[in-house]
Amino acid sequence: MPHPRRPHQETKASPGTAGEAFSSRRGTDPAPARPAGGRRRPQRRHTAPSRAGRNLPAAVGVAAVLIGTLLVGLFVQPVVLALFAGAAVGIGVWEVGRSLRFRGITIPRVPAVIAGVLMPLSAFAGGGEALMIAVGVGVTLVVVWRALGAREGMILSIMGSVFALGWVGFLLSMALLLYRTDAGALKVLTVILLAVGSDTCGYAVGVIWGRHPMAPRISPKKSWEGFAGSLGGSVLIGVLCAVLLLDHTWWEGVLLALVIVLTATLGDFAESMVKRELGIKDMGTLLPGHGGVMDRIDSVLFAIPAGYLLFALFAASA
Repeated sequence: MPHPRRPHQETKASPGTAGEAFSSRRGTDPAPARPAGGRRRPQRRHTAPSRAGRNLPAAVGVAAVLIGTLLVGLFVQPVVLALFAGAAVGIGVWEVGRSLRFRGITIPRVPAVIAGVLMPLSAFAGGGEALMIAVGVGVTLVVVWRALGAREGMILSIMGSVFALGWVGFLLSMALLLYRTDAGALKVLTVILLAVGSDTCGYAVGVIWGRHPMAPRISPKKSWEGFAGSLGGSVLIGVLCAVLLLDHTWWEGVLLALVIVLTATLGDFAESMVKRELGIKDMGTLLPGHGGVMDRIDSVLFAIPAGYLLFALFAASA
Protein backbone atom coordinates (compact mmCIF):
# COMPACT_ATOMS: atom_id res chain seq x y z
CA MET A 1 0.00 0.00 0.00
CA PRO A 2 1.64 3.29 -1.04
CA HIS A 3 2.55 5.74 1.62
CA PRO A 4 0.70 9.10 1.56
CA ARG A 5 2.70 12.13 0.60
CA ARG A 6 3.87 14.40 3.33
CA PRO A 7 3.16 18.09 2.71
CA HIS A 8 5.78 20.76 2.88
CA GLN A 9 6.55 21.84 6.42
CA GLU A 10 7.59 25.44 6.93
CA THR A 11 10.67 25.90 9.06
CA LYS A 12 12.43 28.91 10.44
CA ALA A 13 15.42 30.09 8.43
CA SER A 14 18.75 30.03 10.21
CA PRO A 15 20.48 33.40 10.70
CA GLY A 16 23.00 32.71 7.96
CA THR A 17 20.71 31.02 5.43
CA ALA A 18 17.64 33.15 5.08
CA GLY A 19 17.06 31.91 1.56
CA GLU A 20 16.03 28.42 2.75
CA ALA A 21 12.38 28.97 3.56
CA PHE A 22 11.00 25.44 3.34
CA SER A 23 12.25 22.02 4.34
CA SER A 24 12.90 19.41 1.68
CA ARG A 25 10.60 16.43 1.13
CA ARG A 26 11.62 12.92 2.08
CA GLY A 27 12.39 10.86 -0.94
CA THR A 28 12.15 12.04 -4.51
CA ASP A 29 9.03 13.73 -5.87
CA PRO A 30 7.86 12.76 -9.30
CA ALA A 31 8.34 15.30 -12.05
CA PRO A 32 5.34 17.60 -12.48
CA ALA A 33 3.04 16.66 -15.34
CA ARG A 34 3.25 18.78 -18.46
CA PRO A 35 0.06 20.39 -19.76
CA ALA A 36 -1.12 20.00 -23.33
CA GLY A 37 1.30 21.76 -25.65
CA GLY A 38 4.44 20.45 -23.99
CA ARG A 39 5.23 23.49 -21.79
CA ARG A 40 5.84 23.24 -18.09
CA ARG A 41 3.64 25.22 -15.76
CA PRO A 42 5.51 28.10 -14.15
CA GLN A 43 6.58 27.36 -10.62
CA ARG A 44 5.52 29.76 -7.87
CA ARG A 45 8.49 31.40 -6.23
CA HIS A 46 8.41 32.13 -2.55
CA THR A 47 9.86 35.47 -1.44
CA ALA A 48 12.51 34.82 1.16
CA PRO A 49 12.64 37.06 4.18
CA SER A 50 15.68 39.18 4.78
CA ARG A 51 18.45 37.90 7.00
CA ALA A 52 17.18 40.08 9.85
CA GLY A 53 13.63 38.77 9.46
CA ARG A 54 11.97 41.79 7.84
CA ASN A 55 9.93 42.09 4.68
CA LEU A 56 12.04 44.89 3.27
CA PRO A 57 9.76 46.13 0.43
CA ALA A 58 6.80 46.36 2.80
CA ALA A 59 8.94 47.96 5.52
CA VAL A 60 10.25 50.62 3.12
CA GLY A 61 6.77 51.40 1.82
CA VAL A 62 5.30 51.79 5.30
CA ALA A 63 8.25 53.93 6.40
CA ALA A 64 7.76 56.23 3.40
CA VAL A 65 4.10 56.77 4.28
CA LEU A 66 4.91 57.47 7.94
CA ILE A 67 7.73 59.89 7.09
CA GLY A 68 5.55 61.70 4.53
CA THR A 69 2.75 62.16 7.06
CA LEU A 70 5.23 63.41 9.64
CA LEU A 71 6.70 65.98 7.25
CA VAL A 72 3.24 67.27 6.33
CA GLY A 73 2.45 67.68 10.02
CA LEU A 74 5.74 69.39 10.83
CA PHE A 75 5.94 71.87 7.96
CA VAL A 76 2.55 72.13 6.22
CA GLN A 77 -0.40 71.54 8.55
CA PRO A 78 0.41 71.32 12.28
CA VAL A 79 -2.94 69.74 13.18
CA VAL A 80 -1.88 66.71 11.13
CA LEU A 81 1.07 66.30 13.53
CA ALA A 82 -1.25 66.35 16.56
CA LEU A 83 -3.66 63.86 15.00
CA PHE A 84 -0.77 61.67 13.85
CA ALA A 85 0.65 61.59 17.38
CA GLY A 86 -2.79 60.97 18.86
CA ALA A 87 -3.36 58.03 16.53
CA ALA A 88 0.06 56.59 17.34
CA VAL A 89 -0.58 56.84 21.08
CA GLY A 90 -4.07 55.37 20.81
CA ILE A 91 -2.92 52.38 18.77
CA GLY A 92 0.17 51.94 20.95
CA VAL A 93 -1.88 51.87 24.16
CA TRP A 94 -4.26 49.38 22.55
CA GLU A 95 -1.33 47.14 21.56
CA VAL A 96 0.18 47.26 25.04
CA GLY A 97 -3.19 46.41 26.58
CA ARG A 98 -3.65 43.53 24.16
CA SER A 99 -0.16 42.22 24.91
CA LEU A 100 -0.62 42.38 28.70
CA ARG A 101 -3.47 39.90 28.38
CA PHE A 102 -0.87 37.20 27.74
CA ARG A 103 0.07 37.59 31.41
CA GLY A 104 -3.50 37.73 32.61
CA ILE A 105 -3.54 41.52 33.03
CA THR A 106 -6.68 43.01 31.51
CA ILE A 107 -6.78 46.78 31.29
CA PRO A 108 -9.87 48.79 30.29
CA ARG A 109 -8.63 49.52 26.80
CA VAL A 110 -11.44 51.85 25.72
CA PRO A 111 -10.89 54.50 28.46
CA ALA A 112 -7.13 53.92 28.31
CA VAL A 113 -7.06 54.62 24.57
CA ILE A 114 -9.24 57.73 25.01
CA ALA A 115 -6.95 58.97 27.78
CA GLY A 116 -3.89 58.28 25.66
CA VAL A 117 -5.22 60.16 22.63
CA LEU A 118 -6.03 63.17 24.81
CA MET A 119 -2.41 63.54 25.97
CA PRO A 120 -0.68 64.62 22.72
CA LEU A 121 -3.72 66.66 21.67
CA SER A 122 -3.60 68.51 25.00
CA ALA A 123 0.15 69.06 24.73
CA PHE A 124 -0.31 70.45 21.22
CA ALA A 125 -3.12 72.80 22.26
CA GLY A 126 -1.98 73.96 25.69
CA GLY A 127 1.61 72.92 26.37
CA GLY A 128 2.97 71.29 29.51
CA GLU A 129 0.21 72.35 31.90
CA ALA A 130 -2.48 71.00 29.60
CA LEU A 131 -0.54 67.75 29.25
CA MET A 132 -0.39 67.27 33.03
CA ILE A 133 -4.11 67.96 33.31
CA ALA A 134 -4.75 65.36 30.59
CA VAL A 135 -2.61 62.84 32.50
CA GLY A 136 -4.61 63.41 35.68
CA VAL A 137 -7.96 63.25 33.90
CA GLY A 138 -6.94 60.15 31.95
CA VAL A 139 -5.77 58.20 35.00
CA THR A 140 -8.93 59.22 36.89
CA LEU A 141 -11.07 58.03 33.99
CA VAL A 142 -9.36 54.64 33.99
CA VAL A 143 -9.65 54.25 37.77
CA VAL A 144 -13.34 55.15 37.83
CA TRP A 145 -14.11 52.91 34.86
CA ARG A 146 -12.30 50.00 36.48
CA ALA A 147 -13.83 50.63 39.90
CA LEU A 148 -17.29 50.13 38.41
CA GLY A 149 -16.27 46.71 37.12
CA ALA A 150 -15.33 43.43 38.76
CA ARG A 151 -13.06 43.56 41.81
CA GLU A 152 -10.88 40.68 40.67
CA GLY A 153 -7.61 41.88 39.18
CA MET A 154 -8.48 45.55 39.77
CA ILE A 155 -5.05 46.62 41.06
CA LEU A 156 -3.11 44.97 38.23
CA SER A 157 -5.58 46.38 35.72
CA ILE A 158 -5.10 49.95 36.94
CA MET A 159 -1.32 49.56 37.20
CA GLY A 160 -1.18 48.15 33.66
CA SER A 161 -3.21 51.11 32.39
CA VAL A 162 -0.93 53.63 34.08
CA PHE A 163 2.10 51.79 32.67
CA ALA A 164 0.71 51.97 29.12
CA LEU A 165 -0.28 55.64 29.43
CA GLY A 166 3.07 56.63 30.88
CA TRP A 167 5.20 54.61 28.47
CA VAL A 168 3.36 55.55 25.29
CA GLY A 169 1.13 58.55 25.97
CA PHE A 170 3.30 60.76 28.14
CA LEU A 171 6.66 60.12 26.44
CA LEU A 172 5.34 60.62 22.91
CA SER A 173 3.42 63.74 23.97
CA MET A 174 6.74 65.41 24.79
CA ALA A 175 7.34 65.63 21.04
CA LEU A 176 4.45 68.11 20.90
CA LEU A 177 6.02 70.11 23.73
CA LEU A 178 9.29 70.22 21.79
CA TYR A 179 7.35 71.28 18.69
CA ARG A 180 6.02 74.33 20.56
CA THR A 181 9.54 75.68 21.24
CA ASP A 182 11.56 77.93 18.91
CA ALA A 183 12.37 76.08 15.67
CA GLY A 184 10.38 73.22 17.17
CA ALA A 185 9.59 71.52 13.86
CA LEU A 186 13.29 71.24 13.01
CA LYS A 187 14.12 70.00 16.51
CA VAL A 188 11.47 67.27 16.37
CA LEU A 189 12.67 66.29 12.90
CA THR A 190 16.27 66.12 14.11
CA VAL A 191 15.44 63.87 17.06
CA ILE A 192 13.37 61.52 14.91
CA LEU A 193 16.04 61.45 12.18
CA LEU A 194 18.64 60.54 14.79
CA ALA A 195 16.49 57.81 16.34
CA VAL A 196 15.50 56.34 12.97
CA GLY A 197 19.05 56.76 11.65
CA SER A 198 20.38 54.92 14.68
CA ASP A 199 18.00 52.04 14.06
CA THR A 200 18.63 51.94 10.30
CA CYS A 201 22.42 52.19 10.44
CA GLY A 202 22.59 49.67 13.26
CA TYR A 203 20.37 47.29 11.33
CA ALA A 204 22.42 47.58 8.13
CA VAL A 205 25.79 47.14 9.83
CA GLY A 206 24.50 44.40 12.12
CA VAL A 207 23.12 42.34 9.23
CA ILE A 208 26.45 42.45 7.39
CA TRP A 209 29.05 42.38 10.17
CA GLY A 210 27.14 41.62 13.37
CA ARG A 211 28.85 38.84 15.33
CA HIS A 212 28.84 39.80 19.01
CA PRO A 213 25.40 40.23 20.69
CA MET A 214 25.02 43.13 23.10
CA ALA A 215 22.38 41.48 25.28
CA PRO A 216 21.56 37.99 23.95
CA ARG A 217 18.98 37.30 26.65
CA ILE A 218 17.00 40.43 25.76
CA SER A 219 17.54 41.06 22.05
CA PRO A 220 19.74 38.47 20.30
CA LYS A 221 19.85 40.43 17.01
CA LYS A 222 21.39 43.55 18.59
CA SER A 223 25.15 43.36 18.13
CA TRP A 224 28.03 45.54 19.19
CA GLU A 225 28.98 45.95 15.54
CA GLY A 226 25.47 47.23 14.83
CA PHE A 227 25.73 49.60 17.78
CA ALA A 228 28.97 50.98 16.36
CA GLY A 229 27.15 51.52 13.06
CA SER A 230 24.39 53.36 14.93
CA LEU A 231 26.95 55.66 16.55
CA GLY A 232 28.77 56.41 13.30
CA GLY A 233 25.67 57.08 11.24
CA SER A 234 23.95 59.14 13.93
CA VAL A 235 26.99 61.32 14.58
CA LEU A 236 27.08 62.20 10.89
CA ILE A 237 23.34 62.97 10.90
CA GLY A 238 23.64 64.95 14.12
CA VAL A 239 26.46 67.18 12.85
CA LEU A 240 24.66 67.87 9.56
CA CYS A 241 21.36 68.68 11.31
CA ALA A 242 23.03 70.87 13.93
CA VAL A 243 25.00 72.93 11.41
CA LEU A 244 22.62 73.05 8.44
CA LEU A 245 19.18 73.04 10.10
CA LEU A 246 19.49 74.34 13.64
CA ASP A 247 22.41 76.78 13.49
CA HIS A 248 24.13 74.97 16.35
CA THR A 249 27.79 74.04 16.69
CA TRP A 250 29.10 70.76 15.35
CA TRP A 251 29.98 69.46 18.82
CA GLU A 252 26.39 70.01 19.95
CA GLY A 253 25.34 67.79 17.05
CA VAL A 254 27.82 65.13 18.19
CA LEU A 255 26.57 65.31 21.79
CA LEU A 256 22.96 65.15 20.64
CA ALA A 257 23.71 62.12 18.46
CA LEU A 258 25.50 60.23 21.23
CA VAL A 259 22.68 60.78 23.72
CA ILE A 260 19.96 59.90 21.22
CA VAL A 261 21.74 56.68 20.20
CA LEU A 262 22.04 55.60 23.82
CA THR A 263 18.42 56.41 24.69
CA ALA A 264 17.06 54.97 21.44
CA THR A 265 18.93 51.72 22.10
CA LEU A 266 17.59 51.63 25.65
CA GLY A 267 14.08 52.17 24.30
CA ASP A 268 14.54 49.26 21.93
CA PHE A 269 15.81 47.06 24.75
CA ALA A 270 12.94 48.15 27.01
CA GLU A 271 10.34 46.96 24.51
CA SER A 272 12.31 43.76 23.92
CA MET A 273 12.29 43.05 27.66
CA VAL A 274 8.53 43.59 27.82
CA LYS A 275 7.91 41.32 24.83
CA ARG A 276 10.21 38.63 26.21
CA GLU A 277 8.45 38.77 29.57
CA LEU A 278 5.07 38.48 27.85
CA GLY A 279 6.28 35.73 25.53
CA ILE A 280 5.44 37.48 22.25
CA LYS A 281 7.44 38.44 19.16
CA ASP A 282 5.68 41.66 18.12
CA MET A 283 3.28 44.01 19.86
CA GLY A 284 1.01 44.01 16.82
CA THR A 285 0.71 43.40 13.09
CA LEU A 286 -0.69 46.71 11.82
CA LEU A 287 2.46 47.84 9.97
CA PRO A 288 3.71 45.30 7.39
CA GLY A 289 7.45 44.75 7.67
CA HIS A 290 7.57 46.43 11.09
CA GLY A 291 5.08 44.62 13.33
CA GLY A 292 2.95 46.91 15.45
CA VAL A 293 3.09 50.65 16.08
CA MET A 294 4.99 50.00 19.31
CA ASP A 295 7.58 48.01 17.39
CA ARG A 296 8.20 51.09 15.25
CA ILE A 297 8.22 53.85 17.89
CA ASP A 298 9.94 52.02 20.76
CA SER A 299 13.28 53.80 20.27
CA VAL A 300 11.64 57.17 19.54
CA LEU A 301 9.76 57.11 22.86
CA PHE A 302 12.98 57.27 24.89
CA ALA A 303 14.78 59.57 22.46
CA ILE A 304 12.18 62.36 22.58
CA PRO A 305 12.55 63.24 26.31
CA ALA A 306 16.35 63.12 25.94
CA GLY A 307 16.22 65.48 22.96
CA TYR A 308 13.82 67.81 24.77
CA LEU A 309 16.20 68.03 27.75
CA LEU A 310 19.30 68.57 25.61
CA PHE A 311 17.72 71.34 23.56
CA ALA A 312 16.61 73.02 26.81
CA LEU A 313 20.21 72.86 28.07
CA PHE A 314 21.54 74.26 24.80
CA ALA A 315 19.07 77.15 25.02
CA ALA A 316 19.98 77.87 28.65
CA SER A 317 23.71 77.96 27.89
CA ALA A 318 23.37 80.15 24.82
